[in-house]
Amino acid sequence: MTTMTQAVVSRGGAAERFKRTIASGRLTAVLILLPPALTLFSLFVILPLIDASYYSGFSWNGYGSPSNFVGTENYQRLFDHSVFHTALRNTSMLIVVSLVLQMPLALGLALLVYRKTPTNTLFRLVFFLPFILAEVAAGLIWSFVFDGDYGVTASLLQRLGQDPVYVLADHQWAFPAIMTVIVWKYFGFHMMIYIAALQSVPKDLIEAAKLEGAKPGQVALFVQIPMIKHALVVSGFFAIIGSLQIFDVIIPMTNGGPSHSTHTIVTYLYTFGLSRLNIGFGSAAAVVLFVLAIGVALFYQRATAKESRA
Repeated sequence: MTTMTQAVVSRGGAAERFKRTIASGRLTAVLILLPPALTLFSLFVILPLIDASYYSGFSWNGYGSPSNFVGTENYQRLFDHSVFHTALRNTSMLIVVSLVLQMPLALGLALLVYRKTPTNTLFRLVFFLPFILAEVAAGLIWSFVFDGDYGVTASLLQRLGQDPVYVLADHQWAFPAIMTVIVWKYFGFHMMIYIAALQSVPKDLIEAAKLEGAKPGQVALFVQIPMIKHALVVSGFFAIIGSLQIFDVIIPMTNGGPSHSTHTIVTYLYTFGLSRLNIGFGSAAAVVLFVLAIGVALFYQRATAKESRA
């Protein structure tokens, strides 16, 4: 077959596929749905990112037009700042805790309450309630719980005859307390993802495993969990991206203290950028956060793609 003949056949096949696409209505759906999505994405992601990248090159307080161009000085200050290093470490710790503690806890509870019974429905509601609660409200509630003078912790220690402990004012315990609250706050969300996936696992496979003598733990480990691998992937992605964005829980609990020891990247951006009207410096931190989020997303996508091919 000559090159010209191949080109004619290729064009004919492309035209035929185009006609099938039009006939199926997919092209119409794309033309209707894609422009609004692209518009919103451009307005709320692309344009703010371009503005932040531009402002990060200036020493600017947010008033008037930026004029004091400093080049990469904001980025140099950012990476030389010890508090930013603390924020990076804390954010990394949140990611690890979310993957190692929060997800297994959610999976274990999901395996216990995924069956459709009135009792399990009640337990699901109880476990999911912390996620429904607003982040700021959760932070305020737990700041009262950990209060060393009037909180629940203080009352318990007083009844035990112990001296008061100011958890959120202690460098050693403040961030572990925050991580505890975050696990409590968000494990219900992951649990509901797993419950939806577990309810779609064919019952025949479970019954067959039981007939073969598999115990409940073996059924969960060798039948159910492998069947909900897609839910685990989605949950892990949400856990990582959510850890990069933690803000609302920390501000009412510690506001980044004591001595800036509980900052994450977002609270660092807020404290040293917006609160201090150092918009150029805060924009540099925002660009770094965006790059980290994109890097994590691309790495996670590649890793899961390799896993699915294997």
